[in-house]
Amino acid sequence: MNPIKVLVVDDSAVVRQVISGILSSDPGIQVIGTAADPLFAIERMKHDWPDVITLDVEMPRMDGISFLRKIMAERPTPVVICSTLTEKGAETTLQALSAGAVSIVTKPKSAVRTFLEDASVDLIAQVKAAARVRLSAIRPPPLRPDTGNGHAQRQGTAHAAPYGINGGVGPSALAETTHRVVAIGTSTGGTQALEQVLTALPRVSPGIVIVQHMPERITAAFARRLNTLCEIEVREAENNDRVMPGRALIAPGGRHMALKRSGAQYHVEISDGPLVNRHRPSVDVLFRSVAKFAGKNALGIIMTGMGDDGAAGLMDMRDAGAATVGQDEQSCVVYGMPREAFRRGAVQKQMALSEIAAEIVRYTAI
Repeated sequence: MNPIKVLVVDDSAVVRQVISGILSSDPGIQVIGTAADPLFAIERMKHDWPDVITLDVEMPRMDGISFLRKIMAERPTPVVICSTLTEKGAETTLQALSAGAVSIVTKPKSAVRTFLEDASVDLIAQVKAAARVRLSAIRPPPLRPDTGNGHAQRQGTAHAAPYGINGGVGPSALAETTHRVVAIGTSTGGTQALEQVLTALPRVSPGIVIVQHMPERITAAFARRLNTLCEIEVREAENNDRVMPGRALIAPGGRHMALKRSGAQYHVEISDGPLVNRHRPSVDVLFRSVAKFAGKNALGIIMTGMGDDGAAGLMDMRDAGAATVGQDEQSCVVYGMPREAFRRGAVQKQMALSEIAAEIVRYTAI
């Protein structure tokens, strides 16, 4: 296979040098050039178009968001955002993800060289994953006109097929309790996927716990943005937060989230700890806790993402009697996590992204 051609766009000469050196160390990647700002990048791309672009978002002459929108409108290309860990950087990074960027590599405001060198494995992995994304699956969610009550108007959802007899879930299996939990795990492409799912849910929905692979600070901004778009409440989880109907809790970046139960009530535990499957938060950590404490009263959903995080945990959920769903290949930006879960037999039903909200609604009505 030909090496992945990468263009590095950043106004910092140090960052350009370090990123170029890291990526060039991998024989599967070829850095075809660097640019100090988008206008220089546009000129360079006229002669040799890259397979992947690494892009800063705060640059002179033209900001990264405007450049990204121009690229996605004229010639869609996978873009990995390199953004600072500031509140302003978090908000701008979310704009970039909404505009079509596929993933994020964060950088501090100081000691950038050391940080990027320490994160070299992740940076190379992000670029390789970006080269494999299904760009046709990256698109803004449909417009939802305001209903006048401050919430977005939901689109109609189709009825989903019932679970098979081997899934361990049905009306009789859930009859002894009404306390249900939906657990969702996702990574690359997940920000847009989650927006599409959560904005389609009615206010009366089961409690939802979510792990989206995302750096610290950015999860809080992401949750705030979704909360303005959804009928349900969406928030970044804090330790001991209740899992309750009409609320979705997103694991904070850089920390694990697990489900716990006290009597009839669920809550979450937020903790530090080692990386699991190269991630913190980890989908496996969440799914395994849901299998233990919710068992057959849970619905597990694994969506677009690179790698295999969540596959083992979803298998634990299915073994515990939970219903399990995997996003299908056609609608995934990266069919990695759902593929591995399906390969292991953890996925009971595969379905398109557009069907997942309806599945959650159907699960609520059982």
